[in-house]
Amino acid sequence: MEFKHVSVLLEETIDALNVKEDGIYVDCTLGGGGHSYEILKRLSPKGRLIGIDQDTAALKAAGDRLKQFNNVTYVHNNFYNIDEILQELNIEKVDGIMMDLGVSSYQLDEAERGFSYMKDAPLDMRMNRDSSTSAYDIVNFYSEEQIFKIIKEYGEDNFAKRIAKFIVQRREKETIKTTLELVDIIRQAIPARFQKDGHPAKRTFQAIRIEVNRELQILDKAVEDSVNRLNKGGRIAIITFHSLEDRKIKVKFKQLENPCTCPPDFPMCVCGKKPLVKLISKKPIEPSIEESENNSRSKSAKLRVAERI
Repeated sequence: MEFKHVSVLLEETIDALNVKEDGIYVDCTLGGGGHSYEILKRLSPKGRLIGIDQDTAALKAAGDRLKQFNNVTYVHNNFYNIDEILQELNIEKVDGIMMDLGVSSYQLDEAERGFSYMKDAPLDMRMNRDSSTSAYDIVNFYSEEQIFKIIKEYGEDNFAKRIAKFIVQRREKETIKTTLELVDIIRQAIPARFQKDGHPAKRTFQAIRIEVNRELQILDKAVEDSVNRLNKGGRIAIITFHSLEDRKIKVKFKQLENPCTCPPDFPMCVCGKKPLVKLISKKPIEPSIEESENNSRSKSAKLRVAERI
């Protein structure tokens, strides 16, 4: 299947990065290479792009799309390890870093990946196919309490307790192997009158995907390490697709903007912690009405940008 992914907030992200033609830029979530293509168009041969992705299919697709450029370095890894990645490449500082935290259209549409609650497939949801933990492991081997906490915290589903209970009851009879088997369990757990607003399995699938890929756990370290690798004036641009991610980025940026830990009533700062960034916009940048209409998956997207000081 062809790797397809429509880059969300494309122009806004590239503009936010304020690309310098001889700069070094990192695309932490290379995907199909849409954002990277636009960055590379603005770079001279002296500039450089580092493209990171944990999905080998994404790296292959991006390699095909960006084959006209000779100043790209492809890295099969998770951006959680950005500090180590740049160290191995002997790069001390960079001029811009971007992260697109969404699941690609390819991952959603390719049934065998198990991300979609609309298609029957093995329970998988791994962005990195070499990862040891899949959705199958969580659904069949996590405790009822663990499953409840994941669905409640990452899916924000009011029926998390019932869904976890129904999952455990079903797996006591037989192993839960496929996405549609899980969808069936969720449908039974949620009363019919509450299944009118969107697909009943959406929140649970989101929650399990986040757990499989450690999507929220990795953000604090990844963002902080990224900021520490920015040159003065360098920018970090992050696109999120749900409130949990956006909240985490918002809080992290605020901490980096004002890291002082002194009590508010202290007459002067004694902790010695200095601001690392300034926010480019106080509120997140959202898709235009036109983009939202043309690409339904962009509707929940938010872009936050900070600049190293």
